[in-house]
Amino acid sequence: MVRRVEQQNMNKYFADFHIHIGRALGKPVKMAAAPSLTLENLFVHARESKGMDMVTVIDGVCTGVQQELSELVRDGRLVLMPGGGYEFENGLKVLLGAEIEIAGPYGGAAHFGTWFATLEQAADFSEWLATVQKNTSLSSQRARTDAYDLQQQVLSREGIFIVHHAFTPHKGLYGNCVAHMQEMLDPGSVDALELGLSADTDMADCLSELQNISFLSNSDAHSLPKIAREYNVLTMANPNFEEVRKALRRIQGRKVAANYGLEPALGKYHRTYCLNCGQLWPKLQTSCTCGSTKHVRGVYDRLLEIQDTPHPVHPPGRPGYVHQVPLEFIPGLGPKLRAKLLSAFSTEMRVLHEATVNELADVVGQALALRIDEARNGRLTIASGGGGVYGKVQAN
Repeated sequence: MVRRVEQQNMNKYFADFHIHIGRALGKPVKMAAAPSLTLENLFVHARESKGMDMVTVIDGVCTGVQQELSELVRDGRLVLMPGGGYEFENGLKVLLGAEIEIAGPYGGAAHFGTWFATLEQAADFSEWLATVQKNTSLSSQRARTDAYDLQQQVLSREGIFIVHHAFTPHKGLYGNCVAHMQEMLDPGSVDALELGLSADTDMADCLSELQNISFLSNSDAHSLPKIAREYNVLTMANPNFEEVRKALRRIQGRKVAANYGLEPALGKYHRTYCLNCGQLWPKLQTSCTCGSTKHVRGVYDRLLEIQDTPHPVHPPGRPGYVHQVPLEFIPGLGPKLRAKLLSAFSTEMRVLHEATVNELADVVGQALALRIDEARNGRLTIASGGGGVYGKVQAN
């Protein structure tokens, strides 16, 4: 059982630190996100259906979201915690963040996450963003500055700086901009790196420059069902902003204790995809077997280009990465059966971490119970994804 196990005065918490907002004040925030992904729906679904202890609202500095957050604080439904961050009325702990797009030094662009302890700091950061962005009511907008300046702006407000979905071909630091982190930003001011849905720890630890940086596995959710499709377990004394900072920096026993995420082959940018014939490219090739060179580069193939060690070298303290297939990906487990599971076990985390196979079988039958057990332990067969199309779980 993972949930809040006592260990030397520490607790363990489930956290998803990258969740978008679809609408605030009735207006779009993240253009590609579902309208149903409102602030309140996020808080309720993340806690009561998914079983998260902590989330980051990654559009928490957008003007409409800021107003809604302020109203929740005014009404006493969202309360500032000692150490920073907020607690919603259902017990969910909330950090406030932003996703910022920065142009790369040689072309391309990358997304970075910034987190803040209080509404006041987030609002102050939003005021600065207004000097370098066209529209601070929208998420993930291009800022007319560089990543070094962005890092300094975050540091000056005592924030946390995260590299988002580092290896993806669209808006990833390594996947879209540079081969080495220092070409675009200061590695010493990076609190953590988000692996993204198409990569895992084994892949990222083939880059020796990442040895001192904590890894995160977050959902980058654009709809309510996608919350916690990837998530983390953090060991901390309390679930607040400063404890999270210590965990990312591995200070005083705080740490990222585990990363739970998709088998990378399920990610929609895992392999290089041919735009001509729609097939995945052979490894280490500069063209498709059909002869075309038009492609969307895959995360796996990009890492083969830039890695400096052929095998992963995990630094001391690097947590294990648990390959886990979300319930919605499991063949035969449709919405009605997922609803029955949640009715029986309350949250998805309890299904994935606590329910026995026999208990699952009582709800969905023996065959599906065994398939769920294979999914939560990374034992299902996967067909690789690429070019924006998710991989598929093969039904046995």
